[in-house]
Amino acid sequence: MNRAPDRHRNTALAALIVAAAALAGCNDRQATPPQPVRPVLSVIAEPRPQQRLSVAGTVQPQIRTDMSFRVLGRVIARDVRVGDLIAKNQLLAAIDPTQLELAVRAARADLVSAQAQLVNAQATETRQRALLESRTATEATFETAEQAREAAQASAARAAASLAKAQEQLGYARILAEFDGVVTAVGAEVGQVASPGMTVVSIARPDLRDAVVDVPDGIGGQLAVGTRFDVVLQVNPALKVRGEVREIAPQADPVTRSLRVKIALRDAPEAFRLGATITATLKARTPPRIELPRSTLVERDGKTLLWVVDPATSTVVLREVWLGERTDQTIVVAGGLEAGARVVTAGVNSLSAGQKVRVEEGPRS
Repeated sequence: MNRAPDRHRNTALAALIVAAAALAGCNDRQATPPQPVRPVLSVIAEPRPQQRLSVAGTVQPQIRTDMSFRVLGRVIARDVRVGDLIAKNQLLAAIDPTQLELAVRAARADLVSAQAQLVNAQATETRQRALLESRTATEATFETAEQAREAAQASAARAAASLAKAQEQLGYARILAEFDGVVTAVGAEVGQVASPGMTVVSIARPDLRDAVVDVPDGIGGQLAVGTRFDVVLQVNPALKVRGEVREIAPQADPVTRSLRVKIALRDAPEAFRLGATITATLKARTPPRIELPRSTLVERDGKTLLWVVDPATSTVVLREVWLGERTDQTIVVAGGLEAGARVVTAGVNSLSAGQKVRVEEGPRS
């Protein structure tokens, strides 16, 4: 008799369970939070004039020669010191010439002996020719005399060459200045045994001078032979001369990542002495350029990209650009990016196209 009320109670309970489940599903859907707006650091890409290149360096000679002996010997004289002004063909140093003089004497004696043998051989050949013409000597005897004369002639020529070589080596016992200049270094003292090729005296031409500077690799790559610089003395900035790049090192120093640049000085006064410290400033003014932190760079599929913030929607979009100069810290945008664009500077590898962002100012470009 109680079955009908039980059935009604079960139906009501099932309806309550279904309603609770539906309500729970609605609550779950409503509990899903929207995608958060990501804060990003960014900068405004603004063209700025490049800073004028100004680097320190020293005055060095364009021509410097290391003078050395060509033969082994003991140094018996060194007539110059560092800083001395010298004239062309002035004696700089000498080694003991005794052994070389003896070699010259021996070579001269050998030549005299060879010449005497040649005279004797020539006389013998003349006699044998006369006897052959009078038919009192055989032709074989004459040919022997002729061969002896030719051998003696060759021996005399060899002895003459040996004498010339010995005399030349005797001349190597002294070092003479090859041009007017100044002594910049000495490498041997009196009494020291100098080997061939060992630097004894270094001389330089003081009239041809360079301002030698080291510039960053990125900037040095933009210089060319003939680029003009203003060069001033650090001890007296009022003294200024013009200079032009004469030589640029073919590769950067592996440690400092700088290029050695030699700037030829034009009409430099005497105050620009060798070794003086100078400051060289690039004369040419370069046009403004957009320079950004290297952290903005995204490289995908062989393309160079930047994340640019769309101010209307506050979303990011990838923009392909073309770069000029790049260093370990900065990049120069040569094309593909308009001035005034806002570029993301951090976390560029974790962004996605169309993602909403909140702009936070970073350091200015």
